[in-house]
Amino acid sequence: MAFGTFAVPQVGLGVQTASAQSVASIAEVLVEGNQRIEADTVRSYMTVRAGDPFDAAEIDKSLKALFATGLFADVTIRRQGTSLVVSVVENPIINRLAFEGNRKISDDTLDSEVQLRPRVVYTRARVQSDVQRIIEIYRRSGRFAATVEPKVIQLPQNRVDLVFEINEGEVTEIRKIRFIGNRAFSDSRLRRETSTKEAVWYRFLTVDDTYDPDRLTLDRELLRKFYLSNGYADFRVVSAVAELTPNREEFFVTFTLDEGEVYTFGEIDLETELKDLDPDQLRRLLQMNTGDTYNADLVENTIEDLTFELGRLGYAFVDIRPRVDRDRDNNIIDLTFEINEGPRVYVERIDIVGNVRTLDKVVRREFRLVEGDAFNTAKLRRSRSRIRGLAFFERVEITNEQGSAPDKTVIKVEVAEKPTGELSLGAGFSTTETIIGDVAIRERNLLGRGQDLRLAFSLSAVRRQIDLSFTEPYFLDKPISAGVDVFNTSTDLQDRSSFDRDSTGGSLRMGFDITERLRQTLNYTFRRDNISDVDEDASRFIRDQEGSTTSSSVGYRLRYDRRDDPIEPTSGFVVTLNQDFAGIGGSVRNIRSTLKYAHYFELFDKVVASIALNEGYVLGLGQDVEINQRFFLGGDSFRGFESGGVGPRDVTTDDSLGGNLFYVGTAELQFPLGLPEEFGILGRIFTEAGSLVDVDEEGPEVFDEGSVRVSSGVGLSWRSPFGPIRLDLAQPWLKEDEDEIEIFRFSFGTRF
Repeated sequence: MAFGTFAVPQVGLGVQTASAQSVASIAEVLVEGNQRIEADTVRSYMTVRAGDPFDAAEIDKSLKALFATGLFADVTIRRQGTSLVVSVVENPIINRLAFEGNRKISDDTLDSEVQLRPRVVYTRARVQSDVQRIIEIYRRSGRFAATVEPKVIQLPQNRVDLVFEINEGEVTEIRKIRFIGNRAFSDSRLRRETSTKEAVWYRFLTVDDTYDPDRLTLDRELLRKFYLSNGYADFRVVSAVAELTPNREEFFVTFTLDEGEVYTFGEIDLETELKDLDPDQLRRLLQMNTGDTYNADLVENTIEDLTFELGRLGYAFVDIRPRVDRDRDNNIIDLTFEINEGPRVYVERIDIVGNVRTLDKVVRREFRLVEGDAFNTAKLRRSRSRIRGLAFFERVEITNEQGSAPDKTVIKVEVAEKPTGELSLGAGFSTTETIIGDVAIRERNLLGRGQDLRLAFSLSAVRRQIDLSFTEPYFLDKPISAGVDVFNTSTDLQDRSSFDRDSTGGSLRMGFDITERLRQTLNYTFRRDNISDVDEDASRFIRDQEGSTTSSSVGYRLRYDRRDDPIEPTSGFVVTLNQDFAGIGGSVRNIRSTLKYAHYFELFDKVVASIALNEGYVLGLGQDVEINQRFFLGGDSFRGFESGGVGPRDVTTDDSLGGNLFYVGTAELQFPLGLPEEFGILGRIFTEAGSLVDVDEEGPEVFDEGSVRVSSGVGLSWRSPFGPIRLDLAQPWLKEDEDEIEIFRFSFGTRF
């Protein structure tokens, strides 16, 4: 494509030049060759006009200006007498744009990326630009072998159809990840730290084994953090190179490392210029000691804990900076945390992105900050925990950026939604061949409003149940939850206690926060229980209770939660107290109390220990406690024993009578099994100890020993593609002869 030509006759010099220029002016500008574009439009793009002199420089500018419009494939300008003739060849117009050969990436995705459109002027430069855009899309999805060939189909009236013929090729996988310069850690250990993974058969559900340059940049940072957390303060990644094989099907990734030497902590100190703040009261938050191996994670965690504590003490504006004094000869790092008054910053705006179906207000109402508040890291951290606690999002990231002024900040909340509809399937198996099936349909974020709707069916050899519940977390846009439950249950307890039980009823609930960590829920429940089909050989204590009872009760629940994370806690504790008072009408009068406590400790990275206590007591008010009001222990509540397999029993009929008092203590250790993290498989070992005692009936046939039972076992948890799966093997090693044992327990679920 040429810039065209322009011919100007030679002119004389001196006096003759001035005379010639005064005569040689443009009488008119003629346009030829144009089909769609008006001649006046062509003239408007030019810098010369009729009446201007024939200036070669200005005419050259006009030529370039016409090419710059992108409307013309060729332009020439020539002088014809006193006229300036502009000859143009117009670029065609795109009639239709199409993609062929694309199966992995939809037409809509490609169409949103390319710049060319129907009824837009076609140019070769724009086509090549769009070809590169399409190739880049495929490279981002791991297909570096993809090729794109543009095809142009000529049509009448200077129109064309443009077709991008795509050969997608295979996914370009990571064949090998190698490390050079590593002495302290093996290649296999370092591969566990990188987000990029080698291609193996079991990674068919992930894209971690496809090449992504952004992921490689992340890997450099992950390796740096890993080494810094292990004492290598001078570590650096010299280079990270990805080499594509000649057939463009595989990548070989090589990281070149400079590990440096291991450092230890020297003197650890705190300094502050804040008025009325004693640094000694903060020393308990220091997570490192002199002589410990240097760990950058501990430094960051300490800064976060100090900021959180200072925010709690009322210091909203603080700036904590670690001052590092490095002794390279002795490999010692002295560390001083300098606590100074930071700039006064206020929240200008809270932006929420990534929520497709969840309404903004559902996220905003969990925030402990609002626009105009003083920026507080502690409240920001608590806000993130509360948003995660909604369980609507698989990822919650909160950052703050500079606002419109130095004293303003913009908080950005980036969330990634996950399915909140659940189809839960449960199965259990016991040594007595009891098979249990549960089906529950639940939507925890109904219409994106945060409302919880659940419909559950349970069907097994011993139970048929249906229950419906609905919860509005912010009733009338107030921080008060309101809910209703309706249920009907038919339970075959012939094997356990020689009777059937039918229960029908409903309840109303209302909950609210007393403090940031303490929540109370009030409830009213009405239910009707019917004991029927009592076996003629059943215990006389059960035969005496055949018939119907009604219960009208009010109750409350207090929950105090200090866990660091409500979904996957690694530290902190949670306590829940429930009490129900039956006797506001109905035939049942009692007080029923339960207490649950759980405490979590992270012993090592991703190794979490927990201890838990679960206990309850029901007290009859002027009457014996009915069998359907008592506690039964075993199954999920006491692994190693069958449901109802622990506690008071009629030894002549082997019927479980239940008990008024129970307690179970659990100690558990959860840990990774060394399998790839994307498998989501965790192991656990546990020990449980407890008992069930205190039945109102008396007689020589009643076994009611309050002896402690103890069981131990192992288990697996798998976050499978089909839902969570749990498997437990438990063996009682302290029990009574009357107890019923269950060795194996299994359950699974799926979500949609």
